[in-house]
Order: sequence, then structure tokens, then C-alpha cells
Amino acid sequence: MSGTTEIVAVDIGGTHARFAIAKVGQDGTIELGEPTTLHTDDHVSFQTAWEDYRERSGGTLPENVALAIAGPITGDVIRFTNNPWIIRPALVNDKLGTAHHTIVNDFEAVAYAVARLGEEHFVHLTGPDQPLAPTGTLSVLGPGTGLGVAHLWRGSGGDFRVQATEGGHIDFAPVDAIEDAILARLRKRHNRVSVERVVSGPGIVDIYQTLAAMENRTVPECDDIEIWTKGTAGEDSLAAAAVDRFCMALGSVAGDIALAQGGFGGVVIAGGLGFRIRETLASSGFAGRFRHKGRYQELMASIPVKIVSHPQPGLLGAAAAFARQHL
Repeated sequence: MSGTTEIVAVDIGGTHARFAIAKVGQDGTIELGEPTTLHTDDHVSFQTAWEDYRERSGGTLPENVALAIAGPITGDVIRFTNNPWIIRPALVNDKLGTAHHTIVNDFEAVAYAVARLGEEHFVHLTGPDQPLAPTGTLSVLGPGTGLGVAHLWRGSGGDFRVQATEGGHIDFAPVDAIEDAILARLRKRHNRVSVERVVSGPGIVDIYQTLAAMENRTVPECDDIEIWTKGTAGEDSLAAAAVDRFCMALGSVAGDIALAQGGFGGVVIAGGLGFRIRETLASSGFAGRFRHKGRYQELMASIPVKIVSHPQPGLLGAAAAFARQHL
């Protein structure tokens, strides 16, 4: 490709750091290369992870970098929400040997991707089976190591604005006695319980242990991966109940976010976990909980809810954010 700008796109969450070379054409199209995934636990800092990726890439990288980071992008020091890395924006170019950089929140990047993706990259979940609204506000959220939240406003003529938020840290609001018990369990360890303590990949452990305690069962200690695997496969009825309870809680939170943001043009569930459990979500109590908003039930039923099927929306969105800022 001639006349293109090459960018190292990086999507950093609590567990994984994903890297890929993105090429931005003169017409604004983005071609994303094959991603490389590193475990954040295997590196003491982002710089050492960068150097590892550079070595894997033959020793040289483009002079442009776009970082999507799981955490608030504020101040002279950026701290990740669910891993111990820090980034000092003023030192990025010197530390990495780059000339230009962009730093955005990870779900801000996902919202940038949602703004660019066609309908073929979305799977219908609930609500009317129609495309996301071409204008108005869309709410974007997704569970992973934490819970990411952003929103996308679309205007006429292709104009759009993306806003990062920390909506994953609003208070968890139980809807029934089982969720009261989940909250009580979490309160023993946390003075304040945010929704991402429940609606995130690791949150399934506390859901599972709460259900076991309610049935006076003694269950072996399991990590979240084991519970997700057994629950979605139907190999363990208690794990399956925990997964369904997770889906219900996610539906409640997604509806709350849509109400708070005015995301009546559509709600988008993103992240690897959301896509992996898409079939489970579709057959779970997610839809009922999403609509269960009292006098606004009819409004909630009118909102299309989609799951992103693009394999790397964070990387695509990081590159899109760089292009918007620099090109």
C-alpha cells in the first residue's frame, strides 16, 4: 500500500496486552495486521512488553503508537485499573523511540471501532432486530478483567463523538435476594462494591461461591476460567446457574447504563468474554433484566442490543483514534 501511515496499535487490559501494526490509507481505511498477545503478568512494565513485541517483530517498529488503556486517562501518571503498570504520557516517545502517540481509554477505543464498523460486525442479542441508529447516542460496554463503559454520539453526515467513562465503577444494585447475598459476600472484602466486582470475568467466582453457600454446599476452590468453562458447557449445574446469574446482572447493568447515558439508539456489548458467551447470553435472563426498568420497560424494549463480532475492536479503535488526532 502506498501513501499509508503505519501505527503500532496496542490494547492493554488487566490480563493481556495486544499489539498489531495498523496501516491507515489516504482515504482513512484501516488495515489491521495479525495481532500478538502478551500476558501482562509476564512483564514488569509496559516498556518491557513493548521491547518484547519489538524483538518479536524483527527489531524495528513504526514511529507512531496508539495506546488503548484499561483505566482513566488523566494526570501526569496513568495507572491501570487491573494491573500494576503505569505510563507517563510525557515520556512515551522517549521511552518507546516513537515520534507520535495517542492514548485513549480501552473502551473509548472500542467506541471508536463501533463508529467505523458495518452491520456485518454485530450480532443481534435482544430488542428490535434492526441496525444501530445512524444518529443519536449508543452505549458501549463489556466485561473482561473489569467492566469497560463508553458512549458514542452520532450526528448527521458521519460526524461522531466518543466519550470515555468509568461507568464500571458505579455501585452494584441488587435486584433480588440472590444478588443481596452476592453483595453481602463481597462487602466482607470491600467497603464499597462496584458493578465490575460482579459483572466481570473474575466476578463469576463470587457468584459461584455465593450460590454454593446458599445451598450449603462445600465446593472446591475454582478459578474463573474453570467456572466459565463448566458453566457454559453445562458440565456443572451450579456453574451454569452462576453463568446465568452473571448474564442477568449484565442485563441489569446494560439497561442502567443505557438509561444514564441516553443510549436509546442502541447498546453494544464488546470484549472477548461477551462474544464468547453470546449464545449463552441470548438464551439467558439478560433480555428480561435489560427491559426490567419499571415505567420505562417499553422504552427499553425498543432499544437494539448487539454484540461486537470483530476480533480486535480495541486495536482497530486505537488506530482510529490516532488517525482522528494526527492524520
